[in-house]
Parts: sequence; C-alpha cells; structure tokens
Amino acid sequence: MSIYDIEVKSIRGELQTLAPYQGRVMLIVNTATQCGLAPQFKGLQHLHDTYQDQGFTVLGFPCAQFANQEPGDNDEVAQACEINFGITFPLYAKIDVNGSNAHPLFQYLTQQAKGIFGTKAIKWNFTKFLVDPQGNVVKRFGPKDEPHRIESYIQQLLKHSQNA
Repeated sequence: MSIYDIEVKSIRGELQTLAPYQGRVMLIVNTATQCGLAPQFKGLQHLHDTYQDQGFTVLGFPCAQFANQEPGDNDEVAQACEINFGITFPLYAKIDVNGSNAHPLFQYLTQQAKGIFGTKAIKWNFTKFLVDPQGNVVKRFGPKDEPHRIESYIQQLLKHSQNA
C-alpha cells in the first residue's frame, strides 16, 4: 500500500485519496487554528504559493488532540483558515493523529518517519512530514520547526525531481 492509496476526507466531507498528488512533493501537516504555533500557517502558505507551480503542495490536517486547540467543526476550521490566515492550500477533515483512532495516513507517516528517539507519536500541532514525488516520506519536522527552515529541503526535492 502506498501513501496515494490512503483515503482521506476533504474539509467539505468528500472522500478521496492522495493519488492526485502523485508526482508532487508534499508537506503534510497536522494543524490547529487556536494553537500558539498557528502563525506558522503564514509560512506554510508562503511555501505553497512559492513552489506550487514547480510541483509542491502543502496539505493541512486539522487536529484537536492537543489541548483541544482546534475546537470547531470542519466548516468553522475552513472559515478560520481562510479568513484569519488566508489559506488556499488543501485542507482535510479533522482527524486524530495519535492513539487507537489515529487516521491511517498519520499511522503511515509516523511509521515511515519516526520522531526524536525513535518515537512514533506526534508531539504537538504542526508536526510536518515531507514526502517526495514517489510517495516516500523523506523527513519529519517537529512542531517548532518553522516552515522557512524546510524550504531548502523542498528545493532539493523539486530540483531532483526535475532532473530525473
């Protein structure tokens, strides 16, 4: 099973897979609009805007598992992301990223790219997973890793995919 086979729900409730992103570099992020790290939305949007025409996409997965910092329903999350942060990158339905109800996508991501000391659990909101155009999880970034610090990794993957 590849990452592209995993079913996800859009923020509007449509069931789909990640197959439309095959061949693109993806940055998959668990987000929360009420989190102290929410200013990272601006940096994530900047990365998306800068590199989307070169084959890059940010994918946001809202999660309320950390101090319930994503309290609204999917419509409220979408509205908050659009109005407060100007988000245009794809958002998906709220999910769990840890525990027995963890979404299969995050089970897959955490299995492929473990955290510090080999842990699988997501520590907090804004944990980021960088996926190459072939669907391989190449790097995991912690919640405090600012989006601009990921830019060189994105550039490298995009350059490599354009030369392949």
